[in-house]
Amino acid sequence: MTSDRQTRFWVGVFVAFFALLWLFSDVLFPFVAGIGLAYLLDPIADKLEEWKWPRWVASAALTLLAVVTVVAALLIIIPLLQSQLVELSTRVPGYLGSLREHAAELIATMQSHLTDADISALKQKIGGAAGPDLIAWVGGVMAKVWGGGVALLNLLSLLVITPIVMFYLLRDWNQIVAAVGRWLPQRQAQTIRDQICEIDAVLSAFVRGQFTVCIVLGVFYAVGLSAIGLDFGFIIGFGTGLIAFVPYFGMLVGFVTGVGVAIAQFGELQPVILVAAVFVVGQFLEGNFVTPKLVGDKIGLHPVWILFALLAGGAVFGFTGILLAIPAAAVIGVLSRFGISQYLRSATYLKDDSDNEAG
Repeated sequence: MTSDRQTRFWVGVFVAFFALLWLFSDVLFPFVAGIGLAYLLDPIADKLEEWKWPRWVASAALTLLAVVTVVAALLIIIPLLQSQLVELSTRVPGYLGSLREHAAELIATMQSHLTDADISALKQKIGGAAGPDLIAWVGGVMAKVWGGGVALLNLLSLLVITPIVMFYLLRDWNQIVAAVGRWLPQRQAQTIRDQICEIDAVLSAFVRGQFTVCIVLGVFYAVGLSAIGLDFGFIIGFGTGLIAFVPYFGMLVGFVTGVGVAIAQFGELQPVILVAAVFVVGQFLEGNFVTPKLVGDKIGLHPVWILFALLAGGAVFGFTGILLAIPAAAVIGVLSRFGISQYLRSATYLKDDSDNEAG
């Protein structure tokens, strides 16, 4: 096969792959979740196999453990989240009104520096931003996300299909990897294996390490905010931890939400400072202790790249795209670095001898 035919072949493969992914994105969510869990737990299955556990027994035990853990977490967390979300929905108008009042008071203190026209314009902007239009916009976004792949059928299939997919992939993981390895083009097999090992190292550091970081931060923020007495402190804190896999973005969302609720709830400076301090301390611990210890500093995924990948994946493929965003970002990042390194060693970048002699 010539170089041009090889290029056309691989381009056709990738185009077909993304076309099928887009076509079946609404039903792929439980399968992608099962693949992710199998990848996450494969090292534990390997360790159990070293301890003389039959592979199918290790796979079944890990699948059962995952199911029990998820169900227990749902039984414990979902009722609390549901009650807080329902109560939050009833209090949002009051919070928005309180924030408008505080903003109006702030504007009143600035009257000596603003004209009447400026004050009127600011009041109109504040009222519009905190009124029904904002609630309608948020509701529209949530409806779009819900319609992007997580309907009731997908949730039910997640509970039924994902454990089955996870079990069979865990059981046959080594055979699948060996089979794919035999399919690699012989001339480029070692280079491809090296890049796959690099991708695996990046994903392992990010997915397995960052998962633990998110749980630790979620517990810390939830306990800290609840101890202060912040309304909905548990849901704000735990939610902040869950989206902490996007560095700084998760903390920023939680900080703005927590401080906004604190201002509306307390109306005093000291509780607001305490809420802000919880996020500052959490960010300090994450950056200096938790993330370096559990993840390391060789992830190779920039926060902006992660954020873009998540938004792009969610916009194109719904929740399936969100699950695939981090692996895709890791693959693209590793291959981009490999391509750049190849370019920097190529004659296209380096001056050849004829150029030097001509100079």
